Amino acid sequence: MSPSSEQDALARVRSLARSLDTSIALPGGFRIGWEAVLGLIPGVGDAAGAVLSTYIVLQAVRLGASREVLVRMVGNVALEALVGAVPFLGDVFDAAFKANVRNVRLLEAHLAAPDTTTRASRAWVVGVVVVLLTLLSLAVVLAVLAVRALLSVGGQGTLPS
Repeated sequence: MSPSSEQDALARVRSLARSLDTSIALPGGFRIGWEAVLGLIPGVGDAAGAVLSTYIVLQAVRLGASREVLVRMVGNVALEALVGAVPFLGDVFDAAFKANVRNVRLLEAHLAAPDTTTRASRAWVVGVVVVLLTLLSLAVVLAVLAVRALLSVGGQGTLPS
């Protein structure tokens, strides 16, 4: 990959991470992003956020990030997706953890010192994609179960018609 296309890819992931994690200023100086807003949508919000976060991981694969970097990046996305599936507390965690900004920092560190890391093999790339899809599916299932549980608790006080 040429240095200019590498810089273009890095600029795209920086912009996406900023949009997802820090683009909205709140009173008191705290910043959240669109991923926190998406997370408020039960079931699909956290899944959509995880899909968008996956783009950053896939760009890291394309840029030749090492296995160690990719494992940390996948772990950040997985943690945010799994904890994010918990109603309310997950949304607060999403807003504070900022997995995408963390992942861009990891990628930038790799690109600054590429000789200290090894290029990921194709088998590793497939493994990363499989793990991300599995974690995404698990997050969706947990969110659906949580919504069902909340709905069943809310409906216990009603009389049958």
